[in-house]
Amino acid sequence: MNRMGNNPATPQAQVYDRANQRNALAAGFLGWTLDSFDFFVLTFVLVPVARDFGVSIVQIAATITASLAMRPVGAFFFGLLADRYGRRWPLMLDIVFFSIVEVLSGLAPNYKVFFVLRLLYGIGMGGEWGVGASLAMESVSPKWRGILSGLLQEGYAFGNLLAAVVYSLVFPHWGWRAMFFVGGLPALLSLFIFAKVKETEAWHESRTDWSTYGKAIARHWKLFLYMVLLMTTMNSISHGTQDLYPTLLQRQRHFSPETTAMITMISMVGAIAGGLLFGLYSDRRGRRRAMVTAVTFALLLIPAWVLSSTVLLIIPAAFLMQFMVQGAWGVIPVHLNELSPGELRGFFPGFAYQLGVLFASSITLIEAVLARHLTYAQSLGLLAGLVLLIGVPVIGLGPEAKGVAFGKAERGRQ
Repeated sequence: MNRMGNNPATPQAQVYDRANQRNALAAGFLGWTLDSFDFFVLTFVLVPVARDFGVSIVQIAATITASLAMRPVGAFFFGLLADRYGRRWPLMLDIVFFSIVEVLSGLAPNYKVFFVLRLLYGIGMGGEWGVGASLAMESVSPKWRGILSGLLQEGYAFGNLLAAVVYSLVFPHWGWRAMFFVGGLPALLSLFIFAKVKETEAWHESRTDWSTYGKAIARHWKLFLYMVLLMTTMNSISHGTQDLYPTLLQRQRHFSPETTAMITMISMVGAIAGGLLFGLYSDRRGRRRAMVTAVTFALLLIPAWVLSSTVLLIIPAAFLMQFMVQGAWGVIPVHLNELSPGELRGFFPGFAYQLGVLFASSITLIEAVLARHLTYAQSLGLLAGLVLLIGVPVIGLGPEAKGVAFGKAERGRQ
């Protein structure tokens, strides 16, 4: 029986399917974009927030670590809901939750309250990716999963780009608190999901009861451990090259807020382009090959990325670094969803992703502490080089399931 209520052979049903594919992809992309925006807002205002609360930059950087550390809690809770009750409702609930917490962060009266709110925000951020990615990847054609995965994942880069735009337009006039108030707007996305996005057929076909579900988790524990290792490495690469880079530009290169925002925006254009192009490349040549290629080029770019001292040199270096880093990341949504068993697709990718975030969450704090003894350029260069070097064998020696069918057709491989 067709759960969409139309004969799939009819032109009307085909149009309906295509429309729902676009809407599901848009929901996943926008959810991750706005979630990312809310996260990166803080990376632009570490200095003024620390000054207003009377604490050090390291203490404010610790709130970033706190958010990252709490993301597995959100992925666990919302991932279980997504496998049991569908992708749509958990995604809507999560988006409303993290939007409310973001607004409250802008109202925080002191550092302790702010710290607690950033912990809660981490739960919301952790829940969005896995549910949104499974909704999108289960809705689109297998033929274009790679490039659409790149588009979906680069919602993260686009959110960073939006944060840079808001920083340049809002912060100079209204201060850091107003930037968090803007972060409440994602709640409106839940209305779009409710009205326009349908539940996926793959979820209906792979749905299990709780007893069978638990056995499926136990049966695939080795795969899950590999996915956690992969995501620990990838999150170390991402946060190690992004979170403190605006601080490097401000504190060591002495650039203005406007110049810092401009460089970040250009680098995020590179990230978006990289995600799309390497996602397309992965459709043609494989997921692992695309990711290893991107990570290797990122490793070679480190000297230019951290040692350049003028705007004309920093811009292309920052652009290319994020082109490569997010090029590798663009493959992640499709790679994790293809590796995951159908009945665990709401839970496995998101929870593995966020456990990886937890294990990598200290890298921003380590970079900030190390920069006290070295420089920001040396700190970022050393740690980014290390995690990129580790990334090559972790990615290249892992499994791959490019183009695997979702739903009933995939049961044979489980």
